[in-house]
Amino acid sequence: MHSMTRIQAALNPVWLIVQRELRDYLRDWRMLLPSLILTVGFPFLMNGFTFVAVNFVNRYGANLVVERLVPISILIIGFFPLTTSLLAALESFVGEKERGTIEPLLSTPLEDWQLYLGKLIVSTLLPLTSSFLSILIYIVLIAYQRMVMPSILTIVQLLLLTVSHAVLMVSAAIVISTQSTSIKGANLLASFIVIPVAILMQGETFLLFWGNEDVIWLGVLAVLVMAALIVRLGLAHFQREYLLGREIDMLHVSWLARTFWKYFKGETCSVIEWYRILVAESLKKAAYLVLMLALLSVVSIVASYLWAQQELSDHVTLLLPESRMERIERLRGSFLSASGIEEPFYLHPWFLFFHNLRAVLIAAFFGLFSFGVLNVVLYMLNTSVIGVVLGIFNLLGYSPLPIALAGILPHGIFELPALILSCAILLRAGIVLVTPQAQRTIGEVLLDVVADWMRVMIGVVIPLLLIAALVESYLTPYLLLRFVSFP
Repeated sequence: MHSMTRIQAALNPVWLIVQRELRDYLRDWRMLLPSLILTVGFPFLMNGFTFVAVNFVNRYGANLVVERLVPISILIIGFFPLTTSLLAALESFVGEKERGTIEPLLSTPLEDWQLYLGKLIVSTLLPLTSSFLSILIYIVLIAYQRMVMPSILTIVQLLLLTVSHAVLMVSAAIVISTQSTSIKGANLLASFIVIPVAILMQGETFLLFWGNEDVIWLGVLAVLVMAALIVRLGLAHFQREYLLGREIDMLHVSWLARTFWKYFKGETCSVIEWYRILVAESLKKAAYLVLMLALLSVVSIVASYLWAQQELSDHVTLLLPESRMERIERLRGSFLSASGIEEPFYLHPWFLFFHNLRAVLIAAFFGLFSFGVLNVVLYMLNTSVIGVVLGIFNLLGYSPLPIALAGILPHGIFELPALILSCAILLRAGIVLVTPQAQRTIGEVLLDVVADWMRVMIGVVIPLLLIAALVESYLTPYLLLRFVSFP
């Protein structure tokens, strides 16, 4: 009972901030009117588009497209009010600074998390209200026209996706607002919120067309995790002094270069010392993540192997009347065409090296903007391919153990550790970013974690990938032909 009282006392100032922000927003017609017009008008516009599209596809009997069109329209309708209401979140702190009202607010006895949470709640509540109202209007219009309605479960999933989009976009906008020195700069940075979420919605649209409800639940969970991490990032790096101490942002390229080089090189004077101190320290800090990812790779390989045994048996049996060599040639041609690799070059060591390096860099790019989460997902997809290939060969009548030992293990003992290390360092970078560090800004922390990843990439990952490419090009084919017979 005493703990509940303390929690309530701690949250009371948060509700005061919420009331203050709601009062300011509702009396500003320049923000309220455009949001209201879009909230009420866009469902009618989308309904007209849906009506025309349904009549068009009905001419060709595309019933599946009709069934998927309404859920996708609901997803889009829930997203558009968020884009306009995002302005309130973008100016939540920097707007108060430009209006001169930030100093009285920061001088109150409110704690940093109370002030931040109050701004976050009201900035999320307003766009969500607009989105839900738009969705409700659209559903009423669809029901009135007696079009195909999605199931209750699908509507719940769409509402949860809308909530996750709102929290994700608003939390990112507030982080930008705390780090900007002008509303103009904050609005220019808004594209780094809208464009990634729009790309994310394309993937969610694919899931809705696919119609797999279990995968959609995973998508909802993934977006909520990302939103929670961004909220944690904002809370970790919110500093009152930082809001008042800066007047203008300037790009100091020389400072960026010096700071990055300081983190990358440290106080070392030679390559050996650099390896012995800094690279070893980076690997030591990520040791527990390396172990976790190694266990995940085993789980993903075993799970994908069992999945291939269960789901692909009917497809592989179509190849059984052919000879084994014909099956291998057909599978080989399918793998090459699916990966876009031309046959004369697919075993060249430099091609393999740059192909693997490109895959690592692409995964690292997505991992850097997702606190390492998407990097882990792409890593597990990569390792799951091994289980699927072994499962297919087992269905064709070949023992998977010799193929794994002769065709995967020789270069895999270098390639997989390289993937694991790159993924582990980026995952640790995400953890560091959401950890409070009062003496450093987000920019300084970001430079530190990027330098940490670059150390491991240049010192360990790239050499391992080069060795793996040489082994895969020259040794793996020999071992396959020597120890695995293909009659």
